[in-house]
Parts: sequence; C-alpha cells; structure tokens
Amino acid sequence: MAEFVEIPSPGWPLTFGEEGRPGVVIVHDAYGRLPYLESYATALAAQGFFVAVPDLFDGLATVDRAGAEELLQRMDAGFAIATLDDAIELTRGAGATRVGVIGLGVGGWLALRAAQSGSVDAVVSYYAGLADDEAGIVPAPVLVHRSEAGVWENGAETDRFVTRLREHGTPVTQHTYVGTGDGFANATMLELLDKNAAALAFARSAYFLQSHLLD
Repeated sequence: MAEFVEIPSPGWPLTFGEEGRPGVVIVHDAYGRLPYLESYATALAAQGFFVAVPDLFDGLATVDRAGAEELLQRMDAGFAIATLDDAIELTRGAGATRVGVIGLGVGGWLALRAAQSGSVDAVVSYYAGLADDEAGIVPAPVLVHRSEAGVWENGAETDRFVTRLREHGTPVTQHTYVGTGDGFANATMLELLDKNAAALAFARSAYFLQSHLLD
C-alpha cells in the first residue's frame, strides 16, 4: 500500500538565495519535493543563484515506489507545466534576468517540455528526455545526466533524443554514470542514491549553469 507524507509550504515554491541573482528552478521527481532538494537548492544558492523549488503534487511526497507510481498517475501534465512556468516567473519577478531549470526524472521531462517555449536559458535533465512523439526545438543549452541501467519514465530513447536536439541546433552535453539507475541523485531515497554520482552530477550542473547564466 502506498504511503505518503505531507511537506512544508504545500503548493508553493520554496526559495533560497539572494533575489536579483540569476534564477534556477528545481523540479522534483515522482517521489515529490523531498528534503534532499532543500540541501541541493541551498548548495546551488551558495554558487550565486536565486533558487525556487515548486511543489507539483499539492503538498504530498512519498518514500516508497508504490507511492511514486500513484503520484505520477495522479499528476496532470498541463497543471504541472503551468506550476513550473509560475516558478520560472517567480524568479524573474525577483529580478533574475536569466533563468535555468533542473529537472529530475519526470521533473526533467517537464523541464524540457517547458523549455520548448523559450522561457528558460539553460536546462539540466536527470534521467529524462523527450520521446519521439514530443518533437520540438529546445532553444536553450541542455545538460543530460544519464544513468547506466535506468529506463526513462516516458519511454524516450536516449540517443535518438540527444541526436534530435543536435539536429535542431541545440547545444547538448551528456554524461553517463556507470553503475547507477534512475534516481541516483535522490538523497532521501537511500536505496536509489549513488553518493559519488550525485556529487559529480551536482558539480557538473553548477558549472553548466554558471557558464550559461552568470556574467
């Protein structure tokens, strides 16, 4: 049976860092806005960003796979993308002239979908891509973190996705983390976590965003 936990500030983005700095929106995976994302956001804010972490699941999160599957089934993609767009606008309203987005799992898929509108200046996707029937230009540089053993939630085929972006002129950087499965950066879910891969992916993400968002 699925088990759920309530989270602080349900339905509203948590924010970190100094307003007026370049913005970053972090989009959670199917487990919801778990505590590790606050540590991730705090560390990113220390690199010079104003960070927003929205809640796509209306105050719920989970620490079991059955719960994640149920939350994913409940999710309305249109509402989720609108919530992400609101978080992007929140950072711009706080003075950010450039905004990047980091998405994990289904959050990576949503980040890429939102980026197709041209609303962000850089995208980082953890173990997520766009499927063949989600064709469209992503007019911003993209960084893809790939697990070695995972399967992307929306069935996207990794190499075809990256090739398609490059054919459309999108600058793409990708890294594969040996011995990992999807969820390797979720530090609340210890059975999924790979500490070394998560740390390296964070460092690469911070560098990527600094190079595209900071002056």
